[in-house]
Amino acid sequence: MKFSHFYILPLLFASIFSLSWATSSHEDFLHCLSLRSNDSSSISKVIYTPNNSSYSSVLESTIRNLRFSTPNTPKPLVIVTPLSTSHIQATIYCSRNHGLQIRTRSGGHDFEGLSYVSEVPFVVIDLVNFRSVDVDVENRVAWVQSGAVLGELYYRIAEKSRTLAFPAGTCHTVGTGGYFTGGGYGLLFRKYGLAADNIIDAQLIDVNGRILDRKSMGEDLFWAIRGGGGGSFGIVLAWKLNLVSIPTTVTVFTVSRTLEQNAIKLIHRWQYIAHELPDEIYSSVSLIRANSSQDGKKTVLASFNSLFLGGIDELVPLMQKRFPELGLVKEDCIEMSWIESILYFGQIQNESLEILLDRNFRSPITSPYYKAKSDYVKEPIPEIGLRGLWSRFSEEEAESAVIGFFAYGGIMDEIPETANPFPHRAGNLYKILYNVGWQEEDNINSERYISWARRVYSYMSSFVSKSPREAYINYRDLDIGTNNKGNTSYAQASIWGRKYFKNNFERLVRVKTMIDPENFFRHEQSIPPLVSSRKKIAH
Repeated sequence: MKFSHFYILPLLFASIFSLSWATSSHEDFLHCLSLRSNDSSSISKVIYTPNNSSYSSVLESTIRNLRFSTPNTPKPLVIVTPLSTSHIQATIYCSRNHGLQIRTRSGGHDFEGLSYVSEVPFVVIDLVNFRSVDVDVENRVAWVQSGAVLGELYYRIAEKSRTLAFPAGTCHTVGTGGYFTGGGYGLLFRKYGLAADNIIDAQLIDVNGRILDRKSMGEDLFWAIRGGGGGSFGIVLAWKLNLVSIPTTVTVFTVSRTLEQNAIKLIHRWQYIAHELPDEIYSSVSLIRANSSQDGKKTVLASFNSLFLGGIDELVPLMQKRFPELGLVKEDCIEMSWIESILYFGQIQNESLEILLDRNFRSPITSPYYKAKSDYVKEPIPEIGLRGLWSRFSEEEAESAVIGFFAYGGIMDEIPETANPFPHRAGNLYKILYNVGWQEEDNINSERYISWARRVYSYMSSFVSKSPREAYINYRDLDIGTNNKGNTSYAQASIWGRKYFKNNFERLVRVKTMIDPENFFRHEQSIPPLVSSRKKIAH
């Protein structure tokens, strides 16, 4: 017993010391903010600490994965919702001076919660007040601030034009800031590329508080922020977008088939066809567990989803020729405007367009708690492989699981891997998203669901890309590797870095070493600087 006291006392002392350090650091940080701000009264209105009655509601307002909203989840010492760039500059300066990390949140959709969770003392900069959208129809461009969600961007474009759009995703509550930094694919990506491929300028605050645009930051940094992941290079305030042409009418369809209706054969065939369809077609397949018509047994439902930039009369004969096995008929198709197709694919087609402005909307597509993983497929999976995947849906944990296949090809085959950090271009038939969800009452069993996702991922290893096994940064997955809490070696970060970025990871590290050599902006999967450069600067 004496030995246990001997060991407990230092641990107790260390715990008390750590708590007192965090408290004093927190108070010093707040004092620093008031001194550094041009208007101390204005910054006081956008600071939330655990003592504020609004702290919890602000923190939880855009936590999209409740797996990271538990009593045990680390919470920020301070949340800042800046109204001006000076508030952000002051927060960066004071965080550096008082040993606090920064997490930057625009929409809160980071799959692993990295925009609002950290294992070390940290501050959240929530860009909820940085969400203006300025659309210039004549020049076919728009400036959007990083706190705006995709729905706000789409709505403002549609307000001014029925023939302009921006190639981004269908989940309208996703924040533009985080989405753009990961590349960003969507309904138009086979025609126009990723969101990041259509960004032509940006405004960023760096670690020294400088406000940089494309010209002043230089092409290397501008390259890095368009697909290199958020939280590594600074805080992007706003983006200048190149808008793209769309017809006034588009066509959508969803055709669903069960296992008993030859769904496996259809998916097997889809793998050979989808990536070679015209650029004007977006094509995906989603797999879920469903009730069978046979005695109420469970089956797997495969839904073939498409958007076509044109009318029904052009789409149906095209699909009947290229994919006759699907049996598409006119009655399966719906004509609508492009902006209405965002609601359709978000499964909110019965709502008015104003729903796009509701950044707090909870999507019916995703479960409140979830774990996701991703893959890229270079060769068609044989039918026996698809049957093995099907069998995973019979497991208890798969009740709310969704697996999505998203066809590549089109212009994605033509854009070089090095055009920006997103490298998944030519050679990919499709991307896979594995998503397993659960409800609050089952969160105590969360590890069971996460294990299901990992087992499916393991099963798929022989059918997907290899050396590296590629992954999509916007489907963040800490299973594939993480950094240390302090400094991380190039070799260690390469484990996950090459899966997201392939050979572009090396250039990202060089840019990081140039712009943030002391690694202030960091998290579990941030780009590390070269250690040798950091040591030189320290001396």
